[in-house]
Amino acid sequence: MTEKILIVGGVAGGMSAATRLRRLQEKAEIIVFEKGPYVSFANCGLPYYVGEEIEERENLIVQSSKALQKRFNLDVRENSEVTAIDSKEKKITVLSNGKSYFESYDKLILSPGAKPFVPEIKGLDLANNVFTLRNIPDVDKIMAQLKEKAPKKATIIGAGFIGIEMAENLAKRGIAVTIVEKAPHVLPTIDREMAAYVNEELIKNNVSVMTNTGAVEFKDKQILLDNGESLLSDLTILSVGIQPETSLAKMADIKLGLRNAILVDEHYETSVKDIYAVGDAIVVKNQLGHDALISLASPANRQGRQVADIISGLPVENRGSLGTAIVRVFDLQVASTGLSESQLQSLNLKHKIVHVTANNHAGYYPGATSIVLKLIFEPESGEIFGAQALGKEGVDKRIDILSTAIKAKLTVFDLPELEFTYAPPFGSAKDPVNMAGYAAMNIILGQSENIQWHELADELAKGKVLLDVRNPNELIKGKFKNSQNIPLDELRERLNELDKKIQYIVSCQSGLRSYNAERILKQEGYQVRNLDGAFGLYSKVTHDLIE
Repeated sequence: MTEKILIVGGVAGGMSAATRLRRLQEKAEIIVFEKGPYVSFANCGLPYYVGEEIEERENLIVQSSKALQKRFNLDVRENSEVTAIDSKEKKITVLSNGKSYFESYDKLILSPGAKPFVPEIKGLDLANNVFTLRNIPDVDKIMAQLKEKAPKKATIIGAGFIGIEMAENLAKRGIAVTIVEKAPHVLPTIDREMAAYVNEELIKNNVSVMTNTGAVEFKDKQILLDNGESLLSDLTILSVGIQPETSLAKMADIKLGLRNAILVDEHYETSVKDIYAVGDAIVVKNQLGHDALISLASPANRQGRQVADIISGLPVENRGSLGTAIVRVFDLQVASTGLSESQLQSLNLKHKIVHVTANNHAGYYPGATSIVLKLIFEPESGEIFGAQALGKEGVDKRIDILSTAIKAKLTVFDLPELEFTYAPPFGSAKDPVNMAGYAAMNIILGQSENIQWHELADELAKGKVLLDVRNPNELIKGKFKNSQNIPLDELRERLNELDKKIQYIVSCQSGLRSYNAERILKQEGYQVRNLDGAFGLYSKVTHDLIE
């Protein structure tokens, strides 16, 4: 008997499911319904089309319905909105060209994706220069505005991935850009000290940044803010997040979970038999088994393929997602995987952190640039909870490695054992990932004790003394208030200047020299902890204790 499989929604999840199903079931009847005019397009490329790095609009369209029909024998129906599901009769209602019709199914896959979250802001319904960006029709409207109105000033409300990408690409078009973000820092999915580097890069490229700030009213070209200020904006992009598009599932009495996303089991089946769901609309499990929403193309593609395997009888399971992601911010690459420090704090889970600063390739080879790598781990077992990294080059490689390590359930003890290709133009004999592993091991094995940048003020208030082991010429650019300075190379000869009754916090520029100082001092009987990330990291986030 030929099986009839209907797929609601295309793009990453839906089309991955459709094409994999065809490879597995040549005789199956497969119909894909897409609400919009394009069933397969590169939504991740939209900001770069705005910035004219992607020059041709046609390059955003990955596959046409005709091409999919010819190669995969798929019945692709664009501009066809599924408006209802009758799970008892196993049929759906489709609205196309103003007319409704029914289509029966044996199996139904929901891949409706997510939609931009549009907050209730006074005057928004009357504003004709405010846009969201999720699909090709959205980008067409923005491009028309750019062409017809030639805006001089643009405002991005929300500093997530899309907001940051739009800020960069509009700025590259010569438009004065302001970012307005309600959270305390840009890119709220990463931690504050790492986001400080992003903030600096934005400002360096003439993008104005306003955090802890929200929009309360649109009035002509004026945006009124909750801090009493206002902005003039010719073009405004709302990028305050997305929400699962699950209205259809809700009407069908399919169980919903976190933020009204669709609950699925390990086989992507919903609470209703023979109805499956994948992509941005579903609840996934993170590596700790907690519910999460991870709206990214890579997991959606994987889920689409896996649900096709499952429907076709292959032994495949939904194993969750880490949320590995990367964004370019002008000359800076920023990437993350797994859980952040702030997430672990909210979960009250014990964790430790190390920050490592190392070159993307051998320092003696021309063109080496620094990578700042943050590793978050369980303080006894060494389980890797997450990682974040930033730099000009090589960030993707390191986070991809650590994402793989988390998936493979490696610990920090395994990281120094990982073997990477090495030649001076490509890497270092001790890669930043190896170095992060060594640093984490030192914490677990008791060879080092560190404190984080946000703990420094409290520790000093308890009477501890900050010992800076940088060279005097480095202090000219900035130093800690009331700190004691003994360069590392002079430390052994000047131990008489220190008091074993005092507890010291030792710092340098990046944390490496201060770790060496910590080891010297501890073996001489001093009480010492290392400021993780040292002056370089602390000075990016705040200048509270700096003179």
